[in-house]
Amino acid sequence: MKKIIIYFILLAGLLSCKTLKVATETPTPVPATETVTPATDFSLASTWLLGYFNQSRLTSMPYSEWYLKGFSEYSYNEGVVQKLREINTDNLNIKIVMGTWCPDSRREVPRFMRVLDGWVFPSGKIQFIGVDNQKLSPVGEYEGLGIQRIPTFIIYKNNIEAGRIIENPTTSLEQDILNILSKKE
Repeated sequence: MKKIIIYFILLAGLLSCKTLKVATETPTPVPATETVTPATDFSLASTWLLGYFNQSRLTSMPYSEWYLKGFSEYSYNEGVVQKLREINTDNLNIKIVMGTWCPDSRREVPRFMRVLDGWVFPSGKIQFIGVDNQKLSPVGEYEGLGIQRIPTFIIYKNNIEAGRIIENPTTSLEQDILNILSKKE
């Protein structure tokens, strides 16, 4: 008997959420000159960038949906970036390990690249490595990097790891880079 009463209460609750009012509004038509494209589902494996790839991949569709917006909207601290400009980049390299499926990567990588752009860091000294949602990549050296979270930005000085920014910066991306490069060895 209790089960029947509970069933009727649940049924009444479900029915009470429905509206009997007929919608009278019609959707606003899209002008013929505009094209509407659905947002890309980056959780689909077919959208993942795996292994080594160039920054130019991020500036083309479908990745440009989030990359260009994040890049242009990030405002770095000019004073910190000015200090970075004073650092000689001849002996520096950077590896960026990321997943195009990962919201943190889609947020932080464009910002990081904006900082590098303001720093005028040579693009030929930046290496991108794409991983799948298990954080695996078909790159021979990848296992030795010890990646546990992404994005991971690894900064090398004289081909020796100087430090990492993992997932989120501690202070800001530009300040964390400066802190890594300013450490006393």
